Amino acid sequence: MTSVANEISMPLGIVLRRTPGVTRWARHAWKPVGVLPGAGPAEWRLLREDGEVREYHAATLALELHRTDVEAYKVSLTMEPPAVFVVLRPDDRADAPADVTVHAVTASAYEAQDYLDSGEEIVEAVPMPEGLVAWLRDFVDGHYEETPFVKRKRDRKRVDLAEDGIGDARIRQTADVYRAPGAIKAKAGPH
Repeated sequence: MTSVANEISMPLGIVLRRTPGVTRWARHAWKPVGVLPGAGPAEWRLLREDGEVREYHAATLALELHRTDVEAYKVSLTMEPPAVFVVLRPDDRADAPADVTVHAVTASAYEAQDYLDSGEEIVEAVPMPEGLVAWLRDFVDGHYEETPFVKRKRDRKRVDLAEDGIGDARIRQTADVYRAPGAIKAKAGPH
């Protein structure tokens, strides 16, 4: 068996599509529509224009794979179609080329869920090209180990025999378990 690195990365170009907004509050709607494995650096390079619809190579980020996340990558590979996740954040800077910025790209379905839970980012699943699927599958196959399910076994100790917290241990009679020791001394009188 060949040794596989614990962490690897690949530059991944992110393609965003800008369409006209459907409300007066949003001028544009942004959606990640593709990824370009092995892409060079890009800063909002126009790829295609069709009327008011434009597609940009918005950014190139490193898609990093870690051995500890192979289970999450396996989930992404079993999606139909297999997907990577692009995370967008609003960009309110005056000099920004667009009103969103590409924050992250991940092949981990669990990490994407964490971003979704925050509610502050836009997270979209983007279909993986076949070459990226093969690259990710090779990494997962090199590191994934099925962990067998082990049912937890209960202790055989009988916990119903001891009555912790009922009455006072200094009282001998079972009928008097709720009586305070001071009441016993008062009845018995002085010795």
